[in-house]
Amino acid sequence: MANRLTVKLNSSQPDFLQFNNLACETTGAKVIFATDEWFAPARNLLKRGSPEFLPSAFTEFGKWMDGWETRRKRIPGHDWCIVQLGVPGVIHGFDVDTSFFTGNYAPAISIQAACLDGLSLPSLALEGDRTGMAASESQFDAVAKLHSENWKELVPVTELKPGYSDSCHNFFSITLPQRVTHIRLNVYPDGGIARLQVYGVGQRDWSNSASLSEVDLVALVNGGVCVGYSDAHFGHPRNMIGLGRADSMADGWETARRLDRPKVLKADEKGILQVPGFEWAIFRLGHPGVIRKIEIDTNHFKGNFPDWCRIEACSLTPEEEKIFSNHRWFSDKAPKWRMLLPPQKLKPHYRHLYAGDSVLQCGSVSHVRLIIAPDGGVSRLRLWGQPIANNSTEPNITSKL
Repeated sequence: MANRLTVKLNSSQPDFLQFNNLACETTGAKVIFATDEWFAPARNLLKRGSPEFLPSAFTEFGKWMDGWETRRKRIPGHDWCIVQLGVPGVIHGFDVDTSFFTGNYAPAISIQAACLDGLSLPSLALEGDRTGMAASESQFDAVAKLHSENWKELVPVTELKPGYSDSCHNFFSITLPQRVTHIRLNVYPDGGIARLQVYGVGQRDWSNSASLSEVDLVALVNGGVCVGYSDAHFGHPRNMIGLGRADSMADGWETARRLDRPKVLKADEKGILQVPGFEWAIFRLGHPGVIRKIEIDTNHFKGNFPDWCRIEACSLTPEEEKIFSNHRWFSDKAPKWRMLLPPQKLKPHYRHLYAGDSVLQCGSVSHVRLIIAPDGGVSRLRLWGQPIANNSTEPNITSKL
């Protein structure tokens, strides 16, 4: 079995890759229509894991592929599918991944989008294993009511690259301030795609935020997003704000082992290791607010959990965030962080809860920085608090398509 390595963000890759994948199966995203799924079902597009290739795996319909692959089209038209995002929000970019589709990849694609909030939608669902199947006449009739062919075009018809390791990721940067709930992926005329990743920021309606007594302000579903980090060698910090508890270490943030660790480790009187360096991840909250309760979960991290952590907070305007981000959050351009959670000794595979006097009063904040030392992994970060209206930092409630 061959595995494609997880994408690592570097200078040659687009910045939007650090945002959240709004179309991942773990967020509740689903394919609600596909014209054809002969060789491989469209639901594979939304898998969380990297694509796999099994050389000897075949089904009764042909070669088993870890993606969506349609039959070789012998009728007029082209293939397409509709994805309902698990977390509606503002899209910043796409990764159309053709991994392992080399002689059978879709030659070209286009992508359209719509916000269907408040509309009466037809009943559309794709249940079970649909390998070897195509959309029925009744399904075509139902999806026609969405008029998806008229949705806003985000990516025009564009040729794709084949699924070799050095060409499989087809990136598309998007500038669209409107909220999106559904995506239409068109393939021309047929073929295969391994994964569709829709990177963006979740967006909820905060118009009634004054009535909310407690909400996880950093959660993916509430618009939280990672805006900077020191290291993500084994897992991206955005995983920490995902839904539920982590399924495994792969569903968390894990750094490499720091090379500046002392050859012989020593601890202070509180048992906290004395090390020169630390790792960090910065998040913009989905809404500015006063944080009153914190959860740090090291679930699954047993031999690689951090020794200790602390959390700092600040309040930034969008303009300030951009300046600090451009300077990588350090040097002379850095926020004035305030201590929210003083250093805390951590345990392996454990759900740490902090409230009351443990959480310091910082007032309304818009950004937090989680610091771990010397290195290691955290599966979840939860920051419960009261949303507070703040004109200088409150995210815009953007219009719908």
